[in-house]
Amino acid sequence: MGLGGFALTTFILSVFNAGDYLINHQLEPVVLPVALFYGGLAQFLAGMWEFKVNNTFGATAFTSYGAFWMSFAGYVHIILPQIKQIGNVKKATGLFLLAWFIFTIIMNVAALKISKFLFILFTTLNITFLLLIIGNLANLNLVINIGGWFGIITAFIAWYGCAAIVINSTFKKPLLPLGVYA
Repeated sequence: MGLGGFALTTFILSVFNAGDYLINHQLEPVVLPVALFYGGLAQFLAGMWEFKVNNTFGATAFTSYGAFWMSFAGYVHIILPQIKQIGNVKKATGLFLLAWFIFTIIMNVAALKISKFLFILFTTLNITFLLLIIGNLANLNLVINIGGWFGIITAFIAWYGCAAIVINSTFKKPLLPLGVYA
């Protein structure tokens, strides 16, 4: 469930980040309820359940990225309208993403020990964050658009992992490999 919430929410936001030629930006409010409930609350709950089974990595990842999506929804809905009057919205967004980029690097290093799938997922997520940070801080929309495309790739990788876990568990054999280390 955690990977599904992460994938779907990342996909929807990334389509908007990829540029106006994919979808009209006036439709962007569709991201907020998904970020709050599926990317946010559902993923946060998945993290709590991972704590219960002593999976520190899963608990930290899902709880943190669930909180990321809820805080992102709050940032966009509550904070951005206030700071638009001050200016430098993109700089504030760049700072917000920079903090999450640093956290994601930590998770990326830990993922090295768990599976090839997780390492690839966190690597593409780091590339996505880095491009979005650079694009926002330097006010370069093309770089934000490229970051959006990397976000779409990240979402599909997460969906693969979600599918692998659900399908492998359902069929009780590894039909979709995750590259788990012994």
